[in-house]
Amino acid sequence: MDTPADGTARVSPHHEGPRVVLNGNALTVGELIALADGAAVPSVAPEARERAVRSWRTAQRLAAAGRLYGRGTGVGAQRSVAVDEDDEVAHGLRLLRSHAGGAGDLLPVRQVRAMLAIRANQLLAGGSGIQPAFVDALTEALRLRVHPAVNEYGGVGTGDLTALAQTALTLLGERPWAGEGLEDTADPLELTAVPAVPEMAAAPARPEVSEAPAALAEPAVPVAAIAAGEVDGGAVAGGGSDEGVTDGPVGQAPVVADVSTGIGAPTGTALQGGPGAPTGTALQGGPGAPAGTAVPGGPGALTGTGALTDSGAPAGSGAPADTAVPAARITGGAQLSFVRAPLPAPPSEPVTRPERACVVSAPGRSRAPLPGRVPVPVVLRAGDALALLSSNALALAQAALAQGEAGMLLRATHAVAALSLVAVSGSPEAYAAPVHALRPYPGAAHAAGEVRRLLGLPGRPPPRPGGRVQDPFGFRAFPQVHGCALDASERLREIVEVEINCPSENPLMDPDGAAAYHHGGFFAAPLGLALDAAGLALLQTAQLSAARLTALGDPGLTGLPAFLGGGPASSSGAMILEYTANSALAELRSCATPASAGHAVLSRGLEEAASFAGQAARQALRAANAYSVVLACELVAAVRALRMLPGSPPVAAFAVAAAALPAGTDDRPLTDDVTAATELLPLLARL
Repeated sequence: MDTPADGTARVSPHHEGPRVVLNGNALTVGELIALADGAAVPSVAPEARERAVRSWRTAQRLAAAGRLYGRGTGVGAQRSVAVDEDDEVAHGLRLLRSHAGGAGDLLPVRQVRAMLAIRANQLLAGGSGIQPAFVDALTEALRLRVHPAVNEYGGVGTGDLTALAQTALTLLGERPWAGEGLEDTADPLELTAVPAVPEMAAAPARPEVSEAPAALAEPAVPVAAIAAGEVDGGAVAGGGSDEGVTDGPVGQAPVVADVSTGIGAPTGTALQGGPGAPTGTALQGGPGAPAGTAVPGGPGALTGTGALTDSGAPAGSGAPADTAVPAARITGGAQLSFVRAPLPAPPSEPVTRPERACVVSAPGRSRAPLPGRVPVPVVLRAGDALALLSSNALALAQAALAQGEAGMLLRATHAVAALSLVAVSGSPEAYAAPVHALRPYPGAAHAAGEVRRLLGLPGRPPPRPGGRVQDPFGFRAFPQVHGCALDASERLREIVEVEINCPSENPLMDPDGAAAYHHGGFFAAPLGLALDAAGLALLQTAQLSAARLTALGDPGLTGLPAFLGGGPASSSGAMILEYTANSALAELRSCATPASAGHAVLSRGLEEAASFAGQAARQALRAANAYSVVLACELVAAVRALRMLPGSPPVAAFAVAAAALPAGTDDRPLTDDVTAATELLPLLARL
């Protein structure tokens, strides 16, 4: 890995662009959306990474002194079941596998990318106790534009367990990556894992180094990616490196590689060939082959180009250190396993029992991502599993994307409502500044002010002799109703930004390293309730949009033909837009049903409530999409009405919309009009 001079990233960005610095406490919704859309690349603040290192050390020290939930115990109703110290890593792997039970459709890429960015930033907040190699892998996935496959269903607002378990197994190498730059394989990449080895080879003596935090912070296994069933031109070694292979961290024990034909060699065996090869055989091509002999062909044979080295092989392995052997293709159902020796304990902070690593094994397969296209697999260690799962990162990702989309649409609504107000010759009195100064709701005052700004109205509009005394609610009550939607959207943004910038893991590592707290901070009640409130408020303003659309087709309000038809009196004109808008409005009404009203009793009664924030977030995404249709229908009708009136209003929003929307008032399909209007909304939001 490359370390830039400013130290903000440990991996070279593979896609240049604007940078978003992840520091665990300042990520905004706007920055998150940029990362989700690939418009920016992440970098990690050095002080945040050091915070994560300290949290990891705290977890190691506290686990050595006493049992931690999920690490030394089972989870949920199994919380009182002790886990043997020697089984903690395997327990974590079983936890991830058992919880990776998501179902339903695979989620869109941008939702998964937002989830990865959130989880990386949360881990940098320093409460999880997870090894920082997971932060590196998460941010590297964003740079490489790859992502795990995540199913829609699995969370109930008490942690996105299935989504994060699927993510974890992908980071470990058990599940395939998807995304840009990967081969379009007909057969999916399937990886399986084997339990952690019972014993670990002793780490060879290494000189002391001054950069202990960096060394300890990155226990990821540096292995070359397997492509087309091959180890392409790479070396597997601890002390040296070859093309496509990353060195282990300074001060870390070298990697010991074991290549066998489906027979798991004892830990410490450098390289082993065919079945029945004796322990300590450096390389064997078939049964009975002499130690150190490379035999091309046959089960377990290693052929091709490149080199595998047994640098750091333990004494008695039968091969001199740094002995190069032919490598590349693995045949005959061979397995490739990588084991890292125990991590040295931090200076003056001894750990009473050795760390153990999970070994991930990959059966032979015909095709796979090319080297360098996916993050280096992370080695699972004790305590990592639950630490990664303890988050509502997916619900937060969906909530952030929904808030960003809805926020844009709410801004665009000011322009659309302003055009409708002009089309019906509506009264500006409802938008007068004194009205909203006396009832000081921020959203209502802002909505009224935006309509005045877009139409060039003064703060105190003069009376209009001969005009209507009062307009329908769609115009007269717009600031009050739309203001509530603005306020709810802003509140949702605030809550999302709190949640993505704080630790919520259970147990939570004390920042000063003194304790670990078992708590319920993963219960996403604030998020779920804010999403429900935003959904209800969005429905209210959408209903006014549909009401204004109906008013635009009323000759008594516009003085124009019914339904804005331009042909014979029997013409339907824009009549169908009311049906389209109300169809979308029905979806909005369904989405506004509060998800937080749900109830669940899980895990043998231990978890007797749920926030259902994930369901609320998915509803918010659907609601934003439906609202865009309602608003687009109103925009099409407003522009058509203004075109039919004498003279063009000197309003920038009208000029922009009239230039983009199809002209003509004859009876014709209006699908293209609504599509064009939908695509126009982001531009109107920026006026």
